[in-house]
Amino acid sequence: MDATLDPVSRGTRSRGTLLLADISGYTGFLQGVADAHYELVIEAETPPPAYGLVASLLDGIVEAIVPPFRLVKFEGDAVFVVAGEGDAGVGGADLLTLLRTCHAEFRTRLDMANERWTCDCDSCSRAYLLDLKFVLHHGDYVLQQVGRQDELLGPDVNIAHRLLKNHARDVIGARPYALLSDAVIAALGVPSLDMVPMTETYERVPPIAVHVLPLA
Repeated sequence: MDATLDPVSRGTRSRGTLLLADISGYTGFLQGVADAHYELVIEAETPPPAYGLVASLLDGIVEAIVPPFRLVKFEGDAVFVVAGEGDAGVGGADLLTLLRTCHAEFRTRLDMANERWTCDCDSCSRAYLLDLKFVLHHGDYVLQQVGRQDELLGPDVNIAHRLLKNHARDVIGARPYALLSDAVIAALGVPSLDMVPMTETYERVPPIAVHVLPLA
């Protein structure tokens, strides 16, 4: 049987670093814009500027972290990327520099957009509340091709996504941050001196030790 048609043999196992860059406030912002500018969203040939802003912010994230990471896919308000074991530029202090650079680029694009913003309605004015958080985990995954799209599957992929819902801001306040599992810190030799240790718990998985790095 052709391996591409065999539902059992498809997929390859790998190991590496999983990173999710998530725009905080994204859903509420776009919903507010849709409510305030319903006719513009539904009927106008040109979409509202808020849509272009979000696209620009997502572009900036990708440009800042790919490479050394490889884009897996966009997940609404998040960019999901992966790096293989031993990939250059993904270890130690270089990783923290990459995250800080990506966040700085995000803020630069957001500040530029706010300077050019023409609508002063309450919904559009909330664009300045958008911010960026990162979640990183290290572990095993299965690379599965579905159609022409690669999908990453496995327990460690699930853990990375679960960590998006965390208690970091209960500890560091309403600030942008990077949350790194202890697994990724150990695997990549990431310095954790400036980070806050925490433990996250989720149903049906053991407690997950993490460190949180405030970015501003």
